[in-house]
Amino acid sequence: MLPRMTSAPSLPQAEPPRLADPVRRLLEMLGSADRSPPQRTLIALAGLPGSGKSTLAAAWTQAVNAQAGPGAMVALGMDGFHLSRAALARFPDPVAALRRRGAPWTFDPQALARQLQALRQPGAAESAPVDWPGFEHGVGDPVEAALSVAPGTRLVLVEGLYLLHKDHGWDVASAFDERWFLDVPLTTACERLARRHMATSDQSLAQAQERIAVNDRLNAGIVLTTRSGADWLVAVD
Repeated sequence: MLPRMTSAPSLPQAEPPRLADPVRRLLEMLGSADRSPPQRTLIALAGLPGSGKSTLAAAWTQAVNAQAGPGAMVALGMDGFHLSRAALARFPDPVAALRRRGAPWTFDPQALARQLQALRQPGAAESAPVDWPGFEHGVGDPVEAALSVAPGTRLVLVEGLYLLHKDHGWDVASAFDERWFLDVPLTTACERLARRHMATSDQSLAQAQERIAVNDRLNAGIVLTTRSGADWLVAVD
């Protein structure tokens, strides 16, 4: 039996402030990372599935490195910490586990916590590279050590659905210096997801919408409960 999904808080919570210029803020944080001994600054970017986290993270990284120098900042994804299909097949209900892939309990948050600690440990910004897993969408499995964070990289942005989540074994928010939430309407995110599913999985619009209804929307509901835990909301046009 899969773990029960948490429900939204019954009481309203304070609205985080809005961040008008993410690149400027990143450059400010990069400047504050210029201290001795060198120390990395880590930022979490959470948001709904389909909100554009990976696209924006890459664009911001390019903009920062254009001003601060190549390799000053790197963007990493959470997808490499998916449980493998073989691991999901060992769940009590493997069919349900595979159908709900992308839910919080289909990741390995402890492995993510260990890699974040490796990035943050004293001297990490000037010692050896830190490996980071990738995700092979064609196969549907993580790829160990697909990426590497160089010693000279001082600013790391990690994007993913559940970086602010506090249930199902997740507790990594405190590993970050700042926590951002990409504030995109659910309808917009679902429209983008439909186009993505159609393009990457050769699905019809009806098939893409069904996939969203039975999985992505459920995950989005969980992610939305973490919005108030952000230090900043980032809205994009």
